Amino acid sequence: MSSPLDWIPDELTRLREQSLYRESRNVTALGNGRCEIAGQILIDFGSNDYLNLATSNALKEAGTVAIQKQGLGARASALITGRHPEYQRLCEALSEFEKTDDVILFPTGYMANVGTISALVDSEDAVFCDRLNHASLVDGCRLSRAKFRVYPHRDLTVLNRELEKASDVRRKLIVTDGLFSMDGDLAPLPELWELSQKHDAMLLVDEAHATGVLGEHGRGSVEHFDLEDQPIIRVGTLSKAIGCLGGFVTGSQDFIDYLRNKAGTQIYSTGLPAVICAAASAAIEQIITNPQQRITSQSLSDLLRAELTAQNIDYAAGSCGPIVPVILNDAALALSVSDKLQEAGFFVPAIRPPTVPAETSRLRITISTSHTEEDLRSLVSQLRGML
Repeated sequence: MSSPLDWIPDELTRLREQSLYRESRNVTALGNGRCEIAGQILIDFGSNDYLNLATSNALKEAGTVAIQKQGLGARASALITGRHPEYQRLCEALSEFEKTDDVILFPTGYMANVGTISALVDSEDAVFCDRLNHASLVDGCRLSRAKFRVYPHRDLTVLNRELEKASDVRRKLIVTDGLFSMDGDLAPLPELWELSQKHDAMLLVDEAHATGVLGEHGRGSVEHFDLEDQPIIRVGTLSKAIGCLGGFVTGSQDFIDYLRNKAGTQIYSTGLPAVICAAASAAIEQIITNPQQRITSQSLSDLLRAELTAQNIDYAAGSCGPIVPVILNDAALALSVSDKLQEAGFFVPAIRPPTVPAETSRLRITISTSHTEEDLRSLVSQLRGML
């Protein structure tokens, strides 16, 4: 008997033939820059746990206490029963850390971007998106129903031209990653801010990969460029350097109150549970009290780039934080090298389209403060023999 889903096996075959099929992988985080896959312990260069907080004792202890007091689930949305004491404590901790009036929490960073963009613009407006922005920003732009304009990566000339064309719309919104997740380079935020001012546009920056690792105090790319005094919309995540789960947006009291009333992905989602909020608060405290983590993160990242350069291994130009992509272009080659590295004891994921543009498949190496200099040199040595 035929089925309306009969086309799926052929589509899976096509993905396999193009080396774009994704296998399910079971990974156990062991901490200290190590993970276990299929019984093999590997040096983990695939995680976004940049500050090695996800498995830290401080976060585990905070989460354990919260479970004992309040159980697991938040039971309903934050507007109904989700704003429990640990939820409020995390909002206060993030507000103090980010030096803003208030913070609104979301179940994920993805929902933070989608909900915030959709709350700011609609069919009467226009939104401008860097071509290499994270999928959550792109989806937020599309779902907002605003006129959607994509400009080439970091191309301010094209962006300026597109902003000029949209002079008749009600609102304009520029959205960008602060630190780009797959290339590891920074958005030109000072110039983007100037353009936003010139064209009376809002500017939204996703700090997902910059929070905790960039800026004097770890507040991200906006702090890095000394733009914190400007009314830039900042979106963050709790699931990378902070080592937990969830997203957040910072801003003035009026702005956060507006999002609480208009951001559907927050209004209609169950709130973050106490265990996550307590652990995230503990992580924020670690980031504030231990600035050496950021210094270590940067020095290890610089060392990896120096070692790659010494071995004539090309990496993405402009990468400057804990994300160091080695562009291999061909998806099959990226998969092959990733598999060989796993056999040699290293977990380095192959990133392929549609996550990255066609013919830019790569190994995405991410640095954790738990890595040693020997870990980095060993990885580069293995890579040199495979490329």
